[in-house]
Amino acid sequence: MADVKSDIEIARAAKKKPIMEVGAKLGIPSEHLLPYGHDKAKVSAEFIRSVQENRSGKLILVTAINPTPAGEGKTTTTVGLGDGLNRIGKKAVVCIREASLGPNFGVKGGAAGGGYAQVVPMEDMNLHFTGDFHAITTAHNLLSALIDNHIYWGNELGIDTRRVTWRRVMDMNDRALREIISSLGGVANGYPREAGFDITVASEVMAILCLSTDLKDLQRRLGDIIVAYRRDKSPVYARDLKADGAMAVLLKDAMQPNLVQTLENNPAFVHGGPFANIAHGCNSVVATTTALKLADYVVTEAGFGADLGAEKFFDIKCRKAGLKPAAAVIVATVRAMKMHGGVKKEELGKENVEAVRKGCANLGRHIENVKQFGVPAVVAINHFISDTDAELQAIKDFVAASGEEAILCQHWARGSEGIEALSRKVVALAEGGASQFAPLYPDDMKLFDKIDTIVKRIYRGSEAIADKSVRDQLHAWEQQGYGKLPVCMAKTQYSFSTDPNLRGAPTGHVVPVREVRLSAGAGFIVAICGEIMTMPGLPKAPSSEKIFLNEQGFIEGLF
Repeated sequence: MADVKSDIEIARAAKKKPIMEVGAKLGIPSEHLLPYGHDKAKVSAEFIRSVQENRSGKLILVTAINPTPAGEGKTTTTVGLGDGLNRIGKKAVVCIREASLGPNFGVKGGAAGGGYAQVVPMEDMNLHFTGDFHAITTAHNLLSALIDNHIYWGNELGIDTRRVTWRRVMDMNDRALREIISSLGGVANGYPREAGFDITVASEVMAILCLSTDLKDLQRRLGDIIVAYRRDKSPVYARDLKADGAMAVLLKDAMQPNLVQTLENNPAFVHGGPFANIAHGCNSVVATTTALKLADYVVTEAGFGADLGAEKFFDIKCRKAGLKPAAAVIVATVRAMKMHGGVKKEELGKENVEAVRKGCANLGRHIENVKQFGVPAVVAINHFISDTDAELQAIKDFVAASGEEAILCQHWARGSEGIEALSRKVVALAEGGASQFAPLYPDDMKLFDKIDTIVKRIYRGSEAIADKSVRDQLHAWEQQGYGKLPVCMAKTQYSFSTDPNLRGAPTGHVVPVREVRLSAGAGFIVAICGEIMTMPGLPKAPSSEKIFLNEQGFIEGLF
């Protein structure tokens, strides 16, 4: 085991090609690549416009079971599958999200894959990358500054300072900023009021950037943001503050997708990064739709388990962008199955076939859920060295009994060679034409009924419950013309319930909706369920404690 290299050591040893060569694989002329160094570049808006009439390739979604501390490897599988499809002669592109600094320095780690199925440059991707998140943070906080400045200079719009709904953001986990009092210090600093911070990946500006089709659409959506209400409860929009133009200027470059490469020098778009438990959890529409115009296959992922990430991918991103996925891959591991079967993390190294069988109930639920959307699915067993043949067979037998296939994948250790079987299965599913994709609910269903539908059909809960104030708010939005919007559930990723410790496949639980927020610019309603936080905190021993520069000036400790 001593010779097993860390992700960062593997990434650092990568033989990268100049980004212009990677772009050439997709037919992107060098003048339409805006380089950030030698190994990453943005794709020009002009080039993106020029390929819109191209035939679209096939879209493959990679999703997973409910995550556990044992790890599942969804991004690793996404990257590995992209390489695997290229290996068997298909022209394939990977589309994934950018990493947030908060989880990198907290507990979750990076978002570039792992082992020999990674996107590089790994260090850049997990840190500042091309500055997209900083641009989003700045555009968001410009709007915050304009709101307070407007109030300070006489409040011509009649904003009720008790009803300012626009919070500030930063791309860091900082629980101390969840609830604050701003504008203290006397007359010169404005009117004191309650305020707070969310993490940047929860910002509506992030969601807007990821759902916009071009700069014009971006500015329109930014103008549609509701920032506050007046005393008569009428909304105040970002365009009322004349904020949309300047915000769009700050986001001009951030709107352009980032092109990088896998360890096997295949193209990857890495763009946008809304969280999946508190936002919609998908990379940008512009990156995905551009990739579909340039390749036979586009492999993308949705955050966390299929109950959150895949549901939002189907019901929000695909609905809004007119996308039709051809197939889905559901990632599982023996280790995670054992945890869902009741085994503690420190006991995962011991063979426990019965726990694997018990934990497979969680996997089975996700298979059923993906099939509810009319998308054919295959299970990818992400291989760990500690897996035993009996444990692997238990998963294969369970999945076979459900009428699907589970395929062992060894891309972490062997790159594309280790995922050939899955790649061929995905091609067979996609080219078999079995996908009959349709969202879970129609646009014209009542907002609370949409929430209740997700709770009953995806989470297998008995019902969604909410105070009268929440129901009244949803009804008011329906009256204002927002009733056709999809809902974005903000819920723990660890369980089908709102209890993160309730693993497996619970049924009959009640899902309480604590609060609802209108993201009018992004075009969805956020339903906050249980004790979910839109500004995470750091753990007792954050990952940042192990991150440093070594004597050669290389970064150590990122994972």
